Amino acid sequence: MPAPIIDIILEDPSRDDLHGIVATLDAYNEAHAGMADLPGFAVLLRDAETGTTIGGLYAADGYGWAFIRYLAVPDEYRGQGLGRRLIEEAEKIARVGLWLDIFEFQARPFYEKLGFLVFGELEGGEGAIARYFLKKRFF
Repeated sequence: MPAPIIDIILEDPSRDDLHGIVATLDAYNEAHAGMADLPGFAVLLRDAETGTTIGGLYAADGYGWAFIRYLAVPDEYRGQGLGRRLIEEAEKIARVGLWLDIFEFQARPFYEKLGFLVFGELEGGEGAIARYFLKKRFF
């Protein structure tokens, strides 16, 4: 069997290319962990008049922990408890707990107030913004 070719894609790999990576990783993980990632889920904020999605939460449930990939509340709706409600709905769906990562300019105190704990950090500095990893285990 000839060795594979290494191909470097610097911007926007195709969906097929990404699928090739993920399918290989999923097959390995399922064979060794006995479980696979579950499909992602969303808790949406919709405009009351148009029904258009204007924000919300998207998470992927991976091996018992749901990773919050995105959480966004438009500026004009902040301070109304919507972010908390999005997290509460995600907690009803997740099995073991939730985890996420945020940059230093994002809402770390918001998550800590909801019971999330910092479990890791990438330091900031010249050319890098500090990043925090937070989790909330349910039991």
